[in-house]
Amino acid sequence: MEEKEKIYCFDFDGTLTTHDTLIEIIRYHAGSWKLLWSFLLYSPILVLMKLHLYPNWKAKQLIFTHFFGGMQIETFNCLCKQFAKSRQSLLRPHMIDLIRQVLEARQQVFIVSASIDNWVRPFFDQQGIVGLEVIGTEVETHHGLLTGRFSTPNCYGEEKVRRISQALTITKGEAKPVVVPFDRTHYYIVAYGDSRGDKQMLAFADEGYLVKQRKNKS
Repeated sequence: MEEKEKIYCFDFDGTLTTHDTLIEIIRYHAGSWKLLWSFLLYSPILVLMKLHLYPNWKAKQLIFTHFFGGMQIETFNCLCKQFAKSRQSLLRPHMIDLIRQVLEARQQVFIVSASIDNWVRPFFDQQGIVGLEVIGTEVETHHGLLTGRFSTPNCYGEEKVRRISQALTITKGEAKPVVVPFDRTHYYIVAYGDSRGDKQMLAFADEGYLVKQRKNKS
């Protein structure tokens, strides 16, 4: 019997971190008062989102556009790197240690996050962690500027499963490339998440772990 390839999938916000990084990067970029004001400004929409009457991705995109729309992508990437460098304390040490152990065992690791990959990836760069793949929500640019829109669906819920499947779709051959569709039976998937946005990914996995939220000890 063919041995299955083991894949580890980790959510980011709340699973590997102690706080939501969209909120934290806005706080870092604009300050707490502007963050609070934006929440008050968009509070009717946020309430509707909590009641499942307004799409999560639309609310998120509105907030993202408010703070980052029109920014040069180079400036944004620089901001993301600076944010990750200065906010390493957001990471949960025991979960980062687990990722290191998995990579040392030569297992494949996916970070599957609804957050923007531009600021997720630098957190691992700062830790000197290489060899993992970040699967996140991607931003749209036009002439080098952020439009404020997302170029991919928000990587949340069922989209996480779709993106994992897409990442494991294989292309063989160079002269005449052939796409080999994702075959779930070839993989043993272990997943970690902390919220309802991870529910489908945890159900999709052979082993799904709901991470209890706890703050790092000071």
